[in-house]
Amino acid sequence: MKLVVAYRASEVGEKVLALAIARARQSGAQVYLVTSLVGGAETPVDVIEQARTDLDQAAGLLAANGIAAETHLLIRGLSAGEDVVQFVQEIGADEIIVGIWKKSKVGKVLFGSTAQDVILTAGCPVLTTK
Repeated sequence: MKLVVAYRASEVGEKVLALAIARARQSGAQVYLVTSLVGGAETPVDVIEQARTDLDQAAGLLAANGIAAETHLLIRGLSAGEDVVQFVQEIGADEIIVGIWKKSKVGKVLFGSTAQDVILTAGCPVLTTK
């Protein structure tokens, strides 16, 4: 089983990692930690470095719990939801874990919802946590 974990360092991100550990232990899944930066080629170097550090720390937490994970920093100029779904299709993932944050209706209209995009367009089951 291939498990994609859409990760961003945050309080919800910690919950996403806890769920990923539980799911990987249950299923013996191959875990892919993914962070998407929407800026494409215009993304500042310090933002890229911080995202890489955050991914490495998350992979370290999984490793400390006996779960090996590949990390993937996606900087392709797509929305985060599109990036995650495209990555899932590229590797043929079986399941996705994504965190959800409560946003107002106006916030969703203006800024979109990564989790909503993933849930509506992914071709595999999506687990969410908040």
